Amino acid sequence: MNKRLLGKTGLMVSEIGFGGEWLERHPEEESVQVMRYAAEQGINIIDCWMPDPKSRDILGKGMLGNRENWIVQGHLGSTWQNGQYVRTRDMQFVKPAFEDLLRRLQTDYIDIGMIHYVDREEDWLSLQDSDFMRYVMELKEKGVIRHIGASSHNPKVAKMVVQSGIVEMILFSINPAFDMLPYTEQLDDLLTEGYHYEDSLSGIDPERAELYQLCEQSNVGISVMKGFAGGRLFDAKRSPFAVPLTPLQCIHYALTRPGVSTILCGYDTKEQIDEAVRYETATAEEKDYASVLANAPLHSYRGQCTYCGHCKPCPMNLDIAMINKYYDLASMQPAVPATVQSHYQLLDHHASECIGCQACESRCPFGVPVAERMQKTAALFGC
Repeated sequence: MNKRLLGKTGLMVSEIGFGGEWLERHPEEESVQVMRYAAEQGINIIDCWMPDPKSRDILGKGMLGNRENWIVQGHLGSTWQNGQYVRTRDMQFVKPAFEDLLRRLQTDYIDIGMIHYVDREEDWLSLQDSDFMRYVMELKEKGVIRHIGASSHNPKVAKMVVQSGIVEMILFSINPAFDMLPYTEQLDDLLTEGYHYEDSLSGIDPERAELYQLCEQSNVGISVMKGFAGGRLFDAKRSPFAVPLTPLQCIHYALTRPGVSTILCGYDTKEQIDEAVRYETATAEEKDYASVLANAPLHSYRGQCTYCGHCKPCPMNLDIAMINKYYDLASMQPAVPATVQSHYQLLDHHASECIGCQACESRCPFGVPVAERMQKTAALFGC
C-alpha cells in the first residue's frame, strides 16, 4: 500500500483509506472483521464522524490490539441526542460526545481532532472566539488530539479554514461530478436522485480548483470523502455524465487532485476492500478517468489540465502533468510563492526545454494547449 504525507501533520497515511459510516448496517462482529481485514491490506486511516454507539463500538473493537497502527480522524461537534445524529457547537453536548468517542474507541488520544462539518461562513466565523474552539485547543495542548483538522463540503468556506492557519488537514468531498458544481451550503441536494446537473456546466469549478491548489501550496493535506457520489457515478442513468465510471477511476481522479493524500472509501464487505486496494496494482487503462470524461455525451473538461498523465511520454522527458500543476499553483498568486518556485526548480526538466513538437497535445483527451502552457510556464518561472 502506497502512503502519502498528510499535510502538516507529518503522518504517513495509506492513499486508500476507510470511511467507517457503513459499518453500523451490519452485525457488529461482521463489521469488526471487515475493519481488521482492511488493516491487513495496509489501510491505516479511518474517519469516525459517526456519533452512534454501535459505530463507535465497532471501531474500538476493530482497533483493539492494533491501535498504534491506525490514524483516526475523530470529530468534535458530532453528537448523539435522543437516538439521532445532531451537529452542534453547544458544549453541553460536544464535550460528553467526544469523551464517549474516546471511551468507545478504547483509546486515550485521537490522531486528528476534526472540527465537524463547517459549511457556512457564519459558522466558521462564530467559532473563532468560542468555547468550542477553546476546547479544541485545550485538547491539542494536552495531547488528547495530536493534530487539528476540519471537515467541509463548501470550497469557499474550506478556503477560509485553510487560510486561518488553525488546521493541518481538511476532509473534503471530491469527485468528478461535484467538481463541476459551484459551491453550495446544501450538499445533500447533490446526492438526491432528483438533482439535475446543468448540461452547460464545463470543467472544474474555479472555487474548487483554487481550494486544491491552496491546500497543496499551504501544505494542508486533504482526505477525501464522497469520492463515489454515493454510488451515483457507477450508473449511467444516474451519472451526470451519462456514462458510468468505475471505483478505480473515481479513486484515481481524487488522488490526482492537488493536495490530496488519501481517499476514504466506505466498505460493506471484504470484497469491496479488495476492489479499492486493487488500485495499487491496477493498469493505467483501468485507472483512466480522463478518456471517459472527455468522451461523455454530457459535460466537458475541455481545455483544462486534470493532471491525468495522458500526455506521456515526452521526447524531452518533461513531467508535463507536474509542470502544469506547478504553473496552476503559481499563477493563482500575484507573485510566485518561494515554495512553488523551489519545487519547480527541483524537477529534472523544465518547461523551457519544450521543443514544441505538440505530440503530447494529440494524446490529451481535453485538448489542452500544452506547448503554449510550457511557454507561459517558462516565462513565469524563468526556466
